[in-house]
Amino acid sequence: MEHKHNKKLVPIAKTLRKNMTKEERRLWYDFLRIYPIKFLRQKIIGKFIVDFYCASAKIVIELDGSQHYEDKKMQEDLIRTRFLEEYGLKVIRIPNNQINLDFAGVCKHIDIMVRQSIN
Repeated sequence: MEHKHNKKLVPIAKTLRKNMTKEERRLWYDFLRIYPIKFLRQKIIGKFIVDFYCASAKIVIELDGSQHYEDKKMQEDLIRTRFLEEYGLKVIRIPNNQINLDFAGVCKHIDIMVRQSIN
């Protein structure tokens, strides 16, 4: 198993933090940043940078745009998810359109998953 932190990815993670997608910004600023259980954004785990990470709940949240539903990208996401699961992490994938269509429902789902994971 690889080290959990890859220093070579730090500049990329910093750039991604500064240039979040509209959906990432909304989830971060309107929910996760003020959530009572700490989340990090653009966290390096092994050879990947995950969108959001909660260490205490062992949860990764990935927001998926339309490109994630193409065959090649779906296969890459499956490999990525399996890699993260090897660290004992639960990966929650949320389509971007859900952030736009049902933000309250997305937040409630995340809250339920975090609370179940901690208890």
